[in-house]
Amino acid sequence: MTNEGAVKKKYNISVEATLEVIGGKWKCVILCHLIRGKKRTSDLKRLMPGITQKMLTQQLRELEEDGIVHRIVYNQVPPKVEYELSEYGHSLEPILHALCDWGEKHIIKEYGDKFAMLEDSILNH
Repeated sequence: MTNEGAVKKKYNISVEATLEVIGGKWKCVILCHLIRGKKRTSDLKRLMPGITQKMLTQQLRELEEDGIVHRIVYNQVPPKVEYELSEYGHSLEPILHALCDWGEKHIIKEYGDKFAMLEDSILNH
């Protein structure tokens, strides 16, 4: 997102800009789940048991601020909120797939059997 009034920032190399948006332990994991479609916060929490509710909320807000995800609020009782990738967020799919592919190769190189090292998850099949 561009802010005309913001202080101009310079990056040493362009990958810094990428990592500023999707870096950290959880953002890529969240995005990999959202590639498969809309998810409620509770769905994401269930799919990522190691993340705290506070961290999940923070990461989703940051991704929303950067235009990577859309937050959809349904006007109903009880309230319903879903998250989905924006069109801009979908442009990250090749990067996320490449990271997953490299991770699998790394697991095989280091441990031999990827299935022994990966949780039983829909993303790991």
